[in-house]
Amino acid sequence: MSTAAQQSRPSSPASGQQTPPVGPVAAAILATGIGCFALGVLTVLARASQTLAAALTWFAPTGPLSGVTSLAILFWLLAWVGLAGLWRRRDVPIGRTTAVALVLLAVGFLLTFPPFAAWLPGK
Repeated sequence: MSTAAQQSRPSSPASGQQTPPVGPVAAAILATGIGCFALGVLTVLARASQTLAAALTWFAPTGPLSGVTSLAILFWLLAWVGLAGLWRRRDVPIGRTTAVALVLLAVGFLLTFPPFAAWLPGK
């Protein structure tokens, strides 16, 4: 095996090398769930409040969707940067973090689904 191939392989405890912490990876996964959840919540809030919908209309042709998606991206980036900073040297339980992210993703998706949003109080 060439030296370049050996360097690209992850280190293992058996070889005496430490494996890098999974905190940054877990931060990226959880931040994705947080961003999706934020998208769903903002979608519902914009639908429930005309005032908020008007405030989130940053580009008239798209309506409140322009502000909703922009803020969701901002939540995602802030969560990613914040969690990556907190977890950069930690081993975080990746399975549990992924499960939480998937729940947030599912709830965020449900909140953007029009038939589900129609059941919510408001309009």
